[in-house]
Amino acid sequence: MTTIALIAHNNKKTELLNWVKENQEALRHYKLVGTSNTSKLINELLDMNIEPYGHGPSGGDILLAARLLQGQIQKVIFFIDVETPHGHEHDIQTLIRTAVLNNIPIALNRASADLIVLQRKDQV
Repeated sequence: MTTIALIAHNNKKTELLNWVKENQEALRHYKLVGTSNTSKLINELLDMNIEPYGHGPSGGDILLAARLLQGQIQKVIFFIDVETPHGHEHDIQTLIRTAVLNNIPIALNRASADLIVLQRKDQV
């Protein structure tokens, strides 16, 4: 089963939550993982089963990047806040670079997230 990582900066969590709610049926065809706060929020409000992997600023982004390298995550949806500085910017860039270098689809906004979720392996 294809695994998707769901991540959102604090100012984008509501946007990701709304997107997940709108795409809940399509997302049930995937295994879902994410950073701890994002996973907790979505799991509590939408009764989803997103497996948490650490708090982003405390190494969660790096843990997810490692799982990308291990082939355990095949797609990434990361609603980033480009208008707010982040103390863990290097970790964020590591996650993005890891996806890019390993040819893993990564969505950084709602439009690209729609494309990633709607294109399931059996539809390619």
